[in-house]
Amino acid sequence: MANINILVLADHAEILETIIRLINKNAGWNGTGAASYAEAQEALKINKFDLVLLGVGVDDEAESQILRLCESIAPETICMRHYGGGSGLLSSEIQHALAQR
Repeated sequence: MANINILVLADHAEILETIIRLINKNAGWNGTGAASYAEAQEALKINKFDLVLLGVGVDDEAESQILRLCESIAPETICMRHYGGGSGLLSSEIQHALAQR
């Protein structure tokens, strides 16, 4: 089974670090963090992601920019908002999003 590559965009460093750590606990998932739209944009231009997870501090404008960017350079990439919660909720959200492809 190929790894699922997940980009997480969140502007709260500790939460971003926690989400990445939780994602990387799953042997089939590879999480990459971005603390700003610019970092996310650069990561999307360089790497292929299966999922972009929009987390804490991502405002509506940054979300719209990410959605437009994904549509233009990686239309197969799923973009979704993560609202917080424990590791079980995060895992469930990711699994649900990936099942929709």
